[in-house]
Amino acid sequence: DSSLHIEQDVQTILANHGYQDQNRQEDNYVNTGVNWGYTGAKMAENMDPATLAALAAVLLLIVFTGYLIIYNVFQISVTNDIRFYGLLKTIGTTGRQIKALLRQQALLLSCIGIPIGLVLGWMVGGLLAPMVIQRLDGVVSTVSVHPLIFVSSALFALFTVLLSCAKPGRLAAKVSPIEAVRYTEGSQSKKKAKRGSGRVSPFSMARANLGRSKGKTVVTVLSLSLAVVLTTITATFVGGFDMDKYLSKSICTDFVLADAGHFQVGDTFHAGMALPQEVIDQVTSQGGVAEGGKVYGMTTAVQEGVTEDWFRSANQQWYTEEQMESLITGMERDAGNHLLDRAQLYGMEGFALDQLDVMEGDLSKLHEPGGRYIAAVYNKDDYGKWRPDSHWAKVGDQVTLRYVSEFEYYSPTTGEVFGSEPPEKEAYLSRAVEYQEVTYEVAALVAVPSCLGYGYYGADEFVLNDVTFCQDTQSDSVMLYAFNTQEGGATAMEDFLADYTENQNPQYDYVSKVTYQAEFESFRAMFLMLGGALSFIVGLVGVLNFFNAILTGILTRKREFAVLQSIGMTGRQLKIMLVWEGLFYALGSILIALVLALVLGPLSAPTLENLFWFFTYHLTVTPVLILLPIFLLLGGLVPLAVYRSVARVSVVERLREAEG
Repeated sequence: DSSLHIEQDVQTILANHGYQDQNRQEDNYVNTGVNWGYTGAKMAENMDPATLAALAAVLLLIVFTGYLIIYNVFQISVTNDIRFYGLLKTIGTTGRQIKALLRQQALLLSCIGIPIGLVLGWMVGGLLAPMVIQRLDGVVSTVSVHPLIFVSSALFALFTVLLSCAKPGRLAAKVSPIEAVRYTEGSQSKKKAKRGSGRVSPFSMARANLGRSKGKTVVTVLSLSLAVVLTTITATFVGGFDMDKYLSKSICTDFVLADAGHFQVGDTFHAGMALPQEVIDQVTSQGGVAEGGKVYGMTTAVQEGVTEDWFRSANQQWYTEEQMESLITGMERDAGNHLLDRAQLYGMEGFALDQLDVMEGDLSKLHEPGGRYIAAVYNKDDYGKWRPDSHWAKVGDQVTLRYVSEFEYYSPTTGEVFGSEPPEKEAYLSRAVEYQEVTYEVAALVAVPSCLGYGYYGADEFVLNDVTFCQDTQSDSVMLYAFNTQEGGATAMEDFLADYTENQNPQYDYVSKVTYQAEFESFRAMFLMLGGALSFIVGLVGVLNFFNAILTGILTRKREFAVLQSIGMTGRQLKIMLVWEGLFYALGSILIALVLALVLGPLSAPTLENLFWFFTYHLTVTPVLILLPIFLLLGGLVPLAVYRSVARVSVVERLREAEG
């Protein structure tokens, strides 16, 4: 019921039933794999310490952000009512009773806020989850209403509220009536201020004021910077999705047209799946085709001679040692004592040949019609790295292929010949009785893009040009037709093929860059939506924390401001000081966000590149530069707006209010 540790769960299920997925040579081997849609689960299983530390830091900061906003709300409440709590102490109210009073306020607010939050969270989750799930093939969207989810969320929220109101409760409980009258932020600190010899200015005073409550300053700056960090990480993550990489593995031409069975897993190519010339003519008659080429598929038997060592290394993962020995014993050998194994061939026209990825050698020789040149097909992994052990042939090697037109089948024990058709109920072996052998020179080592391939493997593959292929195999079955359209013609061709394969001739199907591009953009939009939503929420909380921090600082220093103005500080100087305080918050947040983005980006890049083969890390600070003026504006306007409400009361009235 959970994707966490999904791979271990599958292994446990296999073990419980006597199977395993580690050793292919054992009889109880079962091949398994995890859908890459469960990337989060895979990342959790293979988390490295650096990535784990980075995620833990981000999660801890999110918790601190939630804590701080609730804490600031209660801090503002206590600060505004500090004289009231002082008066309660004078009439005999104990500190425990004052704490209980604040807790009851917190519980009352929680009884109202938590249910609203649960409903809104469920609604938002119900909207976001289907948007994410619909982009993961084979995963069914289900919005759970399990009571445990709501209960645990409510308990966590309640715990956060009680934790957040604890410190303001202690402040209200400890304050005496005299301290309540003279209370200002940082006034309870017992550290003596250092006497400075420098010139006092609004700038220096603002810098000193931030040190009054270092903890609040640090967490407020961090909560603001977290939004910038998340936005930067989201932009880096989404911007790192490389469409060229994605398309290169999925499709190498604008369109590929073939029998519908070609695109189905498990269907092997045969003559009945051949693409008729009339269908290709239907496409080209629409106009707009810039260039194209056919890929011919093999429908006859072809054998190659390989060494016993190569055959063992290439197939050891599929057979036990006993099965391997039995298989080799029954295989036919050529004049050079090589094992005759099945080979798989492609016949490609020039356009298709140009789409091959060349590891070594020169493909120009394959463009010679009827030339005796061949390309050996090597494999790449999901990340584009060549697998040098995926084929035995090298450039310049001579490869002899045996084109078999007739086999005879015989008993492996008695040698009795059954004829040209295999028996239904008896064990048999086969040997070629009519065949033609042709020797080719390996001109290049190549990789065939998946969109031009068979879609299955199990034999060594070679590529010939179309003329040589048709002459030597004595077959002309077209497996697929790949083509590019002229500029601006992709949309019209997409519309035609969609209608043609769905309504006119549903036996055939196609894939295109347009469909893969839409799939890619949909996948990228999913992460952009999730990252953007998280960044917005955290950013909103950070801004509220900043607003609360400024509001708390100004409200607790009303008397101090009045005293400063009474001894000659002008309102303009006071505003400049408050603006500098806000700018220090904003600049500090941007600076920390920039440092965190520069550190977290390279640390997370290897993990992301391992999880997503089409991801390429690119450093970007664009979100930081975009948010910088917004934060500076925020840092300057919020203090002015808050102070404006305080400045409505005259200096004398503020002094009297404080002393009263």
